Amino acid sequence: MSIRFESLSKSFGPKTVLKNVSFEVSTGEILFILGKSGMGKSVTLKHIVGVMKPDEGRVFVDGDDVTQLDDNGLADVRRKCGMVFQHPALLDSLNVYQNVSFGLRTPQYTRSLPRPLTEEEIRTKVTETLRLVNLGTDIFDRYPPEISYGMQKRVSLARTLAPGPTYLLFDEPTTGLDPITTNAVNDLIFELSRKLKVTSVVVSHDMQCALKIADRVLVLDQAGILALQTVPEIKRSREPLIRDFLAETLALLPPEERAELEAHS
Repeated sequence: MSIRFESLSKSFGPKTVLKNVSFEVSTGEILFILGKSGMGKSVTLKHIVGVMKPDEGRVFVDGDDVTQLDDNGLADVRRKCGMVFQHPALLDSLNVYQNVSFGLRTPQYTRSLPRPLTEEEIRTKVTETLRLVNLGTDIFDRYPPEISYGMQKRVSLARTLAPGPTYLLFDEPTTGLDPITTNAVNDLIFELSRKLKVTSVVVSHDMQCALKIADRVLVLDQAGILALQTVPEIKRSREPLIRDFLAETLALLPPEERAELEAHS
């Protein structure tokens, strides 16, 4: 099982965002997609679930060509792909329990089951999913405005995890978070990917996070792939853009890691 891009191109009017982009995400890996603003990071993510159609090229999820699927086929792909958005996007009119259980009640999810889940089964799954993001049943009845922004991010992640996706797609998951919460979310991405044995694609501008938890890093620039490398390879890169990204992380790294990066500069 994998995600594969084949010669994908996408333009918006006169601006070409992606041109002839090809890569594959290996099963079980954490792939970070980095790049400056406007370089097509989120656009790449949206093609995986068919929210956008390419001008040319194809995208495969588990061998299915997403670009050719009808609505039912896209629904099946989207059930496999849990999307974690830049902002929590919780429903303020629903409490935490209702938000997390929301996806377990949709036709998109229930049609994949022999029968709909009972309320007791839903409660068990919500409890287990919240525990995965280090939250408890004590917040079941609380509403999004009543909890911190960092906690809302965790609840949003729990909602995504509840239906049991094969792939986790993160769109700038640490935007707007303080450094402590950012580290906690990064640790969660790594722990969940390994514990649940899912494949994760993380769109980010945070090189420090990528160096910490990624298996490979894909850097987009000028509508194409500048690099697709492991973390050790990225650290040794001589590409000016990548060196700029690395330079921004130096002051935030522990002394031993800083010394390692500086040794390659």
